[in-house]
Amino acid sequence: MTQLPLSQIWVYPVKSMVGATVDECSVSELGLVGDRQWAVRDLENGGIRGAKKFGGLMKLSASFVGNSNVVEISLPDGAVVRSDDAQVNALVSKAIGVSVRLEELRPATDLEHYRRGAPGSDDMMEELRNVFGRDIDEPLPDFSVFPPEVMEFESPPGTYYDCWPLMIMSTSALRSMQEALPDSQIDIRRFRPSLVIDTGDQTGHPEFSWAGKTARIGDCEIEFQSPCPRCVMVTREVGDDLPADRAILRHIVRDLNQNVGVYAKVTKPGTIKTTDQLTFLP
Repeated sequence: MTQLPLSQIWVYPVKSMVGATVDECSVSELGLVGDRQWAVRDLENGGIRGAKKFGGLMKLSASFVGNSNVVEISLPDGAVVRSDDAQVNALVSKAIGVSVRLEELRPATDLEHYRRGAPGSDDMMEELRNVFGRDIDEPLPDFSVFPPEVMEFESPPGTYYDCWPLMIMSTSALRSMQEALPDSQIDIRRFRPSLVIDTGDQTGHPEFSWAGKTARIGDCEIEFQSPCPRCVMVTREVGDDLPADRAILRHIVRDLNQNVGVYAKVTKPGTIKTTDQLTFLP
């Protein structure tokens, strides 16, 4: 059985804000425990939103306060505000230039919470090109790879994920993109993986070939889905050290069939550690 070292585990307490690596994490059927427990709601057009719509979210970072579900958000001006602070919505709204409210994850039965908000354009093709960051002559992703419920809801009810619970990348993918784009900063913060697998000296994007396979990590088991179609988020400014860069998405669309990384779902919950191996199952 092929084994590959688990290199990094990433948890993002607030949807579209910068998260942090952890050495160990519990995993449920809904993904990494603690991942995307909060998100912002658009108070003008409705709907839970991420950085596809509000790019400024990627300049904020979030972390949990101790073992609680309270999060501490670091703003671009250096200020820090907690989710239980009465000023949190005003300060986050000011930071991203849009009126929003921070909301904690709700049960899957609360369907109205997850229902899509109004689009930014009456022209659906224009709306999709803006969300996915496509130029007018570039193709849109194959939407059949997404769970059907995301057509009606901002995310699968019960989660704040775009579609599947895990997005997995290889170290080879990051290296390959940097080689292809020497003038760009291929920083992992742009791509927001759940897990990074150390693929050694393998070239290209080996994770594309994992679609349809199953694997064990620690005492968890996962099933790889499809490669992950990329949107405008990979082009966003993350901070002064990581400026906006549309060249990255042009490369992904032109040379990588629009994909970076691979989606996966959890078939057996458990615990994973960065000392674990990813073992492909027969």
